[in-house]
Amino acid sequence: MTSLLLTGIGSLVTNDPARGDLLGEVRDAALVIEGSKVAWVGFRRDAPAADGSLDLGGRAVIPGFVDSHSHLVFAGDRAEEFAARMTGTPYSAGGIRTTVAATRQATDEALTANVSRLVTEMRRQGTTTVEIKSGYGLTVADEARALEIAGHFTDETTYLGAHVVPAEFAEDPAGYVALVTGPMLEAAAPHAKWVDVFVERGAFDEDQARAILTAGLASGLQARVHANQLGEGPGVQLACSVGAAAADHCTYLSDADIDALASTGVVAGLLPAVEFSTRSPYPDARRLIDAGVTVALATDCNPGSGYSSSMPFCIALAVREMHMTPTEALWSATAGGAASLRRTDIGHLTPGAQADLTVLDAPSHLHLAYRPGVPLVSHTFIAGRPV
Repeated sequence: MTSLLLTGIGSLVTNDPARGDLLGEVRDAALVIEGSKVAWVGFRRDAPAADGSLDLGGRAVIPGFVDSHSHLVFAGDRAEEFAARMTGTPYSAGGIRTTVAATRQATDEALTANVSRLVTEMRRQGTTTVEIKSGYGLTVADEARALEIAGHFTDETTYLGAHVVPAEFAEDPAGYVALVTGPMLEAAAPHAKWVDVFVERGAFDEDQARAILTAGLASGLQARVHANQLGEGPGVQLACSVGAAAADHCTYLSDADIDALASTGVVAGLLPAVEFSTRSPYPDARRLIDAGVTVALATDCNPGSGYSSSMPFCIALAVREMHMTPTEALWSATAGGAASLRRTDIGHLTPGAQADLTVLDAPSHLHLAYRPGVPLVSHTFIAGRPV
């Protein structure tokens, strides 16, 4: 097994709490990769020998971004819908059906090529782990194929047959719930790790969502929830009651919602690119963090409500619009995302962790928010290999 010494690291973010602060930052640092794992971290002057070395010339190194919420298996786009929003048309869940129609008509090859394009974009911007949902097929065959395609790119695949009720079931939502919890789940479960549901006006109510999550859990999937995006509602409380890993969006929260998140440990996934794209109010991350809630940042990359694949963009928005410090935003985009996916092997750079890391063409992680829109990623390593 060969080893590689990364030296000349101006600032190394480890996310190791044993180092005394949130990011476990080490200045003038070095790191050794052995195979696919981190073997050693510390000061450059103490670095052990390795089979090879790479001098990073004072650049910063951070854990690879963990994007814990995305919808990449789709066809077409909704640029005209975005333009309409910019002239005052409010966002609603109904636009999803436009993408469903295009996705159903697309070939497997076209869908795979689109996912590959977007994952490549993400890697160029420092993302090393991405969760990918289904949800734009909404038939038994289309949901299964979406998850099978997603599985070529990630182990973090999510069954979202409960995205919206498709047009053919508009007069029979109970029949669609029966399909989602029955034949569709049976076809999807072998290709999925997670089950998700959009609990919102125009999508699924609390009783429907509980039935869908319960069926998914009984099939061996773990739960996550689209919650409280368009207004206060039952989504966060439902996520907490079923033991979900994450409640994502969390734009409109009551004090009781925040208390439930804090007491259960359910991660609040915040998706600021959506608020940017829909001109909606941003979640108040400060309120969550001060209450002791674990926060993750993710892109929610999708063709409708937020078509961005950039975690650095989300960090900049979180700092500017959601009252997060640059340190908190970076932690939430790395360790927070790992917590959302219940992963302990990623989101940090400590001995034994997977060697997923991002090299910034900057001396400090502060530049991610300080220089928004600038391509700052110099190298991305996944499992010890540059990509």
